[in-house]
Amino acid sequence: MSIRDKAEKKNQYIHEIPIQHQMKMQVPVKIYGNPKIYNTLDQGVFEQIINVSKLPGIVGYAMTMPDAHWGYGFPIGGVAAFDLEKGVVSPGGIGFDINCGMRLVTTNLTFNQVKPKIKELMDTLYNLIPTGVGKKGFVRLSTKEFRDVSENGSEWCIEKGYGWEEDLNRQESQGKIPGADFDAVSEKAKSRGISQLGTLGSGNHYLEVQRVSQIFDSETARIMGIHSEDQVVAMIHCGSRGFGHQIASDYLKLFLDKMESDWGIPIYERELSAAPIQSRDGQEYLKAMACAANMGFSNRQVILHQVRMGFEKVFNQSAEDMEMSLVYDVAHNIAKQEDYMIEGKKQKVLVHRKGATRSFGPSSKDIPNIYSAVGQPVILGGSMETGSYLLAGTQTAMDQTFGSTAHGSGRTMSRAKAKKKIRGNILKDQMASKGIYVRAASMAGLAEEAGFAYKNINDVVESIHGADLSRKVSQLVPIGNIKG
Repeated sequence: MSIRDKAEKKNQYIHEIPIQHQMKMQVPVKIYGNPKIYNTLDQGVFEQIINVSKLPGIVGYAMTMPDAHWGYGFPIGGVAAFDLEKGVVSPGGIGFDINCGMRLVTTNLTFNQVKPKIKELMDTLYNLIPTGVGKKGFVRLSTKEFRDVSENGSEWCIEKGYGWEEDLNRQESQGKIPGADFDAVSEKAKSRGISQLGTLGSGNHYLEVQRVSQIFDSETARIMGIHSEDQVVAMIHCGSRGFGHQIASDYLKLFLDKMESDWGIPIYERELSAAPIQSRDGQEYLKAMACAANMGFSNRQVILHQVRMGFEKVFNQSAEDMEMSLVYDVAHNIAKQEDYMIEGKKQKVLVHRKGATRSFGPSSKDIPNIYSAVGQPVILGGSMETGSYLLAGTQTAMDQTFGSTAHGSGRTMSRAKAKKKIRGNILKDQMASKGIYVRAASMAGLAEEAGFAYKNINDVVESIHGADLSRKVSQLVPIGNIKG
């Protein structure tokens, strides 16, 4: 019997694999997704999430969101929480691009106003925001300034004039993860990251100008700044770049070398290296991870500043007049200490979200007051051809998934296979025929991100909306895209 066949169907959106003692599972596994998603999940997702369920100190469930696919260590779309005293921290449960995340900004411009200038706008933004592998940002940092960025996050950016004061409160954790210590970061990581502030990077990172195509909840949409269909918004998807990648690489190797010999932790998969949270190495990683997370917030903050500048230049209006307000900024590769009810008791745990994002419900103390009545904005990015969604967090997510939901559409095809199926220049022409103007640093990189390489975003959204992990607010479709 396959692992898939061992799962119990709880309802049309949830399957559960009970504890299998012969497999050394510590907690059950919960898999979210409608029948189409569940039946097409690759075998690696099941194997990886079961390995996660075996880690010491895990509590509740090991979970995958509807966008799940095979990853490094944890499946992408994986969520797991660990007891702070008995549990572990795993870099593979956070990801190489620490605090890769999403940021959404509104405007009061309409599609009819922007459409005639979309090529000029995207060309202007492409020139303002360095894009692609190894590109350096326009912000030149001294080592001391990079320490400040890493330890203080978006606060540093606002102090230096890269944004508005109100931007801070519209970010997860106000754009700053506490406990960051620059001294826990290797010199190699520092050298990779110091020149990358304000850069988009490559892979699936993008800057997209979108129009609102549909509003599902007009009152929640209004509170979040979405007032009408055909309103134009901009979405930013990127993270901590080479800085976070190097930090993850450094600690993955360090933990792997000590797992069995120093801590007695079985190695079920070499990529699933972990350290006890309370060990010196575990604490050092969390300090370094916080530095990368703060770099990620800062990176998106500087890019937002450049986006506002680009709109001002093209439309000859101030960003204030165009009402370019930040809706929210949320991470989807991170571990954070949070409080949840577990087996009837309130417990502080370390929640790992890898390719999964927060979905905090109404009245949560950890979301801005303006969203208290409706829940946290959830920004779910799709492929560059199919569009994205704005959703709202729910109490169900707080009760069932450690306040977590899906982060995007999720890949179904490797980058190498996607490049074999289509050439970047052909894809660019096809997108242009659909009314999407694209600027890309690499045609090969563009081909990797073709829409057919991803799950149907509507299946993902239908799954999380149906399971009440997030509520649909509005659908956003691309009109211009910058791709690394």
